[in-house]
Amino acid sequence: MKKTLALLALTAALAAPMAAQAHRAWIAPTSTVLSGNDAWVGFDAGMSNVVFQPDHAAMRFSDLQIIAPDGSKLEAKNSATGRYRSMFDIELKQEGTYRVANVAQGFMAMYEQGGERKRFRGSEADFATAIPADATNVQASRTFTRTETFVTLGNPNETALAPTGQGLELVPVSHPNDAAEGEASTFKLLLNGQPAANVDVTIAREGQRYRTATEEVATKTAADGTFSVTWAASGLHWIGASVRTDGANGQPGTNASYNGTIEVLP
Repeated sequence: MKKTLALLALTAALAAPMAAQAHRAWIAPTSTVLSGNDAWVGFDAGMSNVVFQPDHAAMRFSDLQIIAPDGSKLEAKNSATGRYRSMFDIELKQEGTYRVANVAQGFMAMYEQGGERKRFRGSEADFATAIPADATNVQASRTFTRTETFVTLGNPNETALAPTGQGLELVPVSHPNDAAEGEASTFKLLLNGQPAANVDVTIAREGQRYRTATEEVATKTAADGTFSVTWAASGLHWIGASVRTDGANGQPGTNASYNGTIEVLP
């Protein structure tokens, strides 16, 4: 029974986009636009039913990437993990825009051997040698999850905003730290470096705990991966999307999700 349940769980993981899970991942900064020559920003990060409300689990950092305005990488300071949220600080010493992202990736597969259904979890490189030569009905998937936010000290720039070409990524057409109430912003989603067309995007505003309306906006990306949103109110906003592609010609599929935080100023 345990083996059957484990295989069913893996099948579900291969078949369903990660962002479709009930709990939403987020990183919330204390500030996004700062001035001066030196500043500190604190961050909370978690998984919750209501965005930015720590009510489920702290975020585990698999690969916390803090990209400075010149493209270099910084280390988080004062890190701590509580029951419902993780916390850290970064010191901003360079003028420009910083990208703060928790990135997770993996590889999973199912296959049949001798009439039995089996599974593999590990690196894609190991899979090439670990799968038996007589394996059949192989289903494999690369998994990517990106959870991120942006902060700017002084004048913004775009060096840290360059895509990596892996997983589902947001490329700002409008600068992410230039969102204002009543105005529109445009962004582009890429999947493995290519425009992600016809992808469902959800945008949710903070503060749902204190109102009856969810204030969520649903939209889709265009053929070039772009989507636009007119900000109805100020505050932190969560942007979520997910994509699943099936493998073809012996290549693994992709199961990717994106979680971004944008602050909209009055």
